[in-house]
Amino acid sequence: MTGYRRPTWDDYFIEMARLAAARATCPRRRVGAVLVRDNRLIATGYNGAVRGAPHCDDVGCLMVDGHCVRTVHAELNALLQCALNGVSSAGSTMYCTDFPCVGCAKAMVQAGVVRVVYLSDYPDPNSAAILAAGHVELYKAVASPEGYRLTRVEPGG
Repeated sequence: MTGYRRPTWDDYFIEMARLAAARATCPRRRVGAVLVRDNRLIATGYNGAVRGAPHCDDVGCLMVDGHCVRTVHAELNALLQCALNGVSSAGSTMYCTDFPCVGCAKAMVQAGVVRVVYLSDYPDPNSAAILAAGHVELYKAVASPEGYRLTRVEPGG
């Protein structure tokens, strides 16, 4: 025995989401997401400009009402990657670096995501309620010396 601790599947995919965030091209919020089914990666996403548009890193953010309208969110990019490639997201888990916004929460429910694991909070109290209404389990991951500790998040809590 070497004392090596093999990462759990949750640890592994959370770290993949963190790596995807490093590809984000919007400096306001660098978010990464990975979509997984049966412990197999089916899609990745990060915050970035729509295909063919200049990156916010290069030309600045296109702000309207406090939001960058050029950027597609990481979670939506992962779901759209599934759609583009003909891969079903039904029954999947979304690992994301940030708590999903309302728009991404709605998209995840409609796309059949059944579990969401996130690292950082995002100031949107309605997302948890939307995910709960769609019967999506929601967990916050907190780093510890032994790996990530997942805590179930209930709407309003």
